[in-house]
Amino acid sequence: MPSSFNKRAIGLGVALAVAAGLWLEFGRGEQAAAPQVSAAPPPSGPQFFDAVPGGDGLPIPGDRKERRRLLVEQAQLTDHTYCSYLEGSKYPMESRPVAQNPDQVHPNQPIVEANPMRMEGGATNGAVLLQTSQSHVYLAAGEAAAFSLRAVDGQGQALPIVITAARAQGMTYGAGRPTPQVAVPFADDGAGADPVAGDNAHAGVLAPGQGGLAGFHGTIRTEVRYTAGGRSGFALFDVIYTPVLPATWTGKLREAVEEGSLHYYLGLEVRQPGRYIVTGRVDDARGKPFAVATFNDVLQTGTREVKLTVFGKLLKDENPAMPLTLRDVDGYLLRENADPDRLLVPRLQGRVLAGRTRSLDGVSDAEWQSEERSRYLKEYAKDRHAARTALADFDPGQPLPPSACGKLP
Repeated sequence: MPSSFNKRAIGLGVALAVAAGLWLEFGRGEQAAAPQVSAAPPPSGPQFFDAVPGGDGLPIPGDRKERRRLLVEQAQLTDHTYCSYLEGSKYPMESRPVAQNPDQVHPNQPIVEANPMRMEGGATNGAVLLQTSQSHVYLAAGEAAAFSLRAVDGQGQALPIVITAARAQGMTYGAGRPTPQVAVPFADDGAGADPVAGDNAHAGVLAPGQGGLAGFHGTIRTEVRYTAGGRSGFALFDVIYTPVLPATWTGKLREAVEEGSLHYYLGLEVRQPGRYIVTGRVDDARGKPFAVATFNDVLQTGTREVKLTVFGKLLKDENPAMPLTLRDVDGYLLRENADPDRLLVPRLQGRVLAGRTRSLDGVSDAEWQSEERSRYLKEYAKDRHAARTALADFDPGQPLPPSACGKLP
């Protein structure tokens, strides 16, 4: 295929990735969404096409069939780019269907892994499989993380395991001063973080604020050394700890239908000003996860309100069982150009607010609109029209490829 067309096709592929990624990606795990930034302007028409009606400016292969194939491909690519952006941007970024954010649905579920035993020197022992769990990765001041580990053989049978040492230490780099080492007791006694006594699963709890790591801000690594199956191994658990709270919740909550959407307002006492990013999960009346709502804005010091929105059209399109419930809210103050890049707000775990709104009266089914969305759609539509016109002029006797609009999920 001629190189000039390759460049155009690559440009279209990038545009499609931007269009999908810009609107369908939101956060991961316990990390809230990245700060809102303006996307780069969409490629203008000449970057996609140097064609004019009749096909002038396109590659001119000798074979007419090949020329038509290239024109069809351009028409399909530009159509899919336009339709994908149209569909993906009908809701605002701060109010998305839960299906588009599956990793955000249950942020407080333990992280469970199973890996071959790790030994000194980088070797592994495949005969022993270590099963581990970790309750949290990010910890605000006053919070704790629970760890557990269990060893099994190749048939899945539990192996006796003995914890020989377990210590936590703040990770420092370069000229940073080493932090104290703090012992983390592990036990298999059915108390604390260990649910069942005597099942060869040992659990421990790291509470940085209660020991020598209370003032440390950053990654804290817990190293657990053990013996199982006649061999010695180790496991590592990392958490990111915030020793200072930039803001605290006031406990004041309210729900309101305003401007065609459903909003949850959460009182926040802000101690440090800056950009706060807060994420909450919304379930329907049957407990089915429905939406992810995000607040992303600058707050000044004092008593403020965080607004989490369930967009009207999202409610109309999905028609969830009412009333809705807000749960599992977490957030942080963004620290730009700093490591760690956040100061955590205490998480609100479990049900936060049980809604009372039982109907969709006052809720709008209008698509989200903004200057940016209109500008992008105008550019993508222009490219789409140019490609379809070029194809129609080249072969007026053939129908145009069907549009992807209305067929995308």
